[in-house]
Amino acid sequence: METNKVVIRNLNEAFITVICDEGVSYELREHFTFQVPGYQFTPQYKARLWDGKIRLWDIRSRTMYRGLVPYIAKFCEERGYEWEYDNEDFDEEFSLLEAKNFVDEINPKLNMDEETREYQVDAFCHAVRTRRSLLLSPTGSGKSLIIYLLARFLQHRGMKRGLMIVPRIGLVTQMIGDFKDYSGNNGWDVDENIHKIYEGQSKDTDKFLTISTWQSIYKMPPAWFKQFDFVLGDEAHEFKAKSLVSIMTGLTNASFRIGTTGTLDGTKTHRLVLEGLFGSVRKVTTTKELMDAKHLAELSIKCLLLRHPDAVCHAAKGFTYQQEIEYLVLNESRNRFISNLALSLDGNTLVLYQYVDKHGKILHDIISKKAEANRKVFFVSGKTDVEVRENIRKIVEQETNAIIVASFGTFSTGINIRNLHNVVFASPSKARVRTLQSIGRGLRTSETKNTATLFDIADDLRYKKKENYTLKHFSSRIQIYNEEKFRFKIYKINLK
Repeated sequence: METNKVVIRNLNEAFITVICDEGVSYELREHFTFQVPGYQFTPQYKARLWDGKIRLWDIRSRTMYRGLVPYIAKFCEERGYEWEYDNEDFDEEFSLLEAKNFVDEINPKLNMDEETREYQVDAFCHAVRTRRSLLLSPTGSGKSLIIYLLARFLQHRGMKRGLMIVPRIGLVTQMIGDFKDYSGNNGWDVDENIHKIYEGQSKDTDKFLTISTWQSIYKMPPAWFKQFDFVLGDEAHEFKAKSLVSIMTGLTNASFRIGTTGTLDGTKTHRLVLEGLFGSVRKVTTTKELMDAKHLAELSIKCLLLRHPDAVCHAAKGFTYQQEIEYLVLNESRNRFISNLALSLDGNTLVLYQYVDKHGKILHDIISKKAEANRKVFFVSGKTDVEVRENIRKIVEQETNAIIVASFGTFSTGINIRNLHNVVFASPSKARVRTLQSIGRGLRTSETKNTATLFDIADDLRYKKKENYTLKHFSSRIQIYNEEKFRFKIYKINLK
């Protein structure tokens, strides 16, 4: 074989192999090895079972995720290596006009007599042409419609069996509900074509599309995954967990792979793993573009910076992170402030918390006791039955002044409530994905709503020059707001 020539070959729909000399193989290993952010805090690293690095090139088997072929090509070009790869994935012939004609043919029924947006048709066309892509499109952009168009088109093209993976039970029922809405004009029978899996329901079906949480299927044997010839991933930013990677790499016959997400966490490792599993990122639209086009509500962010008493700040200067969090969530003055804030707001309000017993239940109890008799107050945690969650969502859509006290895990991602006017961050966080997904809960528009307000609760426990942990988290959120070009204002409040 010619020295330094790199030959890329498909092993299956999940992996490729690279034929090259030993030296190039070691270069690939070094080039595709990354330190995972926060590795030093993981139990595996602390136990010296892991060095904190992720290696996307397996030097022993000489394999890599198939979606990373463009990165291998770039690697070769930068080093002047000759390379070859017979790219069977790209469908150059499918045109934007064909995409528009197909959308017109199935005529999906949309809310408020909206038309299918141009960027949705463009994303649908791009996904069909590439067959592998990670569609990056924010909350409120209509990702479920893009998924619906793809599912209907793949059935039209003759694909026999598909799998759609979502992170939570509520998104299974919500996606099926969206599909039924879209099928209102064309008679496509959703129940006849879609099988849903969660909480012990049967894993076997002969229906065209299976929608499942990843938790329900990750322990299935390899043979089960081989039945699917396409996979769609909703909220794909959560697909970096080991079990989800196992699912995606087990789908060795799934030639069509499309993921959708509103947010990436900003780390290179996160993006590369997702692109390896699905395909290259395609930015569909942005939150600002959607706001400018009036597809999303105009967002106002009010950052409420609570300054704690000096004596408390002095005592807190030696707190660990967990001690600081414990103090904040159990602080009576802080919880009373948040509860009074929620009760004072006009419109439907979502209060997001992190700890169920320590914080969520306390806030719910305070709010419930103070709320007027005719004001509806709901509590949602991971233990809340999926049907109950869906009923709460539907009820709030019809209300004008309800309050939902919900955990970040249940209501920060994917849940659609058009008639939501206010979001309150009751628990501190610096995670980019969680922050942006949570903001998205309030950005959907309705016939009676075109503005939304986020109340970001932050805590100032500084003592002299020493900043507390959650104040640093607040600085991270401010950076996110600036990057996304959100309007915000900081209000300093003395907490008594």
